[in-house]
Amino acid sequence: MRLVKFTHACVRIEDGDRRVLIDPGVWTEPEAFDGVTDILVTHEHDDHVDLGRIAEVAAAWQVRIFAPEPVRGLAEEAGLAEVVTVVGAGQEFRAGGFAVTAVGGRHAEIYDGLPGCANLGYVVDGVYHPGDSYFVPEKRVSTLLVPAAAPWGRHREAIEMTRAIGPDRAFPIHDRALSEDVGFGNFDAWMEFKGGTEYARIPLGEAVTL
Repeated sequence: MRLVKFTHACVRIEDGDRRVLIDPGVWTEPEAFDGVTDILVTHEHDDHVDLGRIAEVAAAWQVRIFAPEPVRGLAEEAGLAEVVTVVGAGQEFRAGGFAVTAVGGRHAEIYDGLPGCANLGYVVDGVYHPGDSYFVPEKRVSTLLVPAAAPWGRHREAIEMTRAIGPDRAFPIHDRALSEDVGFGNFDAWMEFKGGTEYARIPLGEAVTL
């Protein structure tokens, strides 16, 4: 099984002819969609879902989106309502040939209860993408995709989530707001120092074998 990293929070998981794409937002490279029919969306923010781009892909071949309820409302405006399957926390289903469990349910707070929207994390054959949250699932996680930078984020919470989950390995996502020369190194150093697991950064467009 391979994990391919794209800009910000987008990753593709693939194994032979199985492929699933998670959180293709406005910064996602077009090649992320290559060979993909099933897409997991954690929540409605445009850094996690670019419905305009997905509509272009859907015009070329059949796609399915799995997402929380608010995403379907936005998809209706983009003419994509029929391709959205609404899922909820605790639900188990298959996407792109993989077993998926939806977990969590709420976006991490920035301030005064905001943004206050739904957010689902997904555990895909042991790979956990939490979206915009630090939710710790009960399900076993072998590979954690840990958020690196956000208005709602803190190094402390990223480290605590990683230690609480205890994965075999962790890779950073949600890092578009960090500078490559300073920000990446700062976050990576703290995760290597205190994360309590094997940690590495995947270069954009490249893959690791899990």
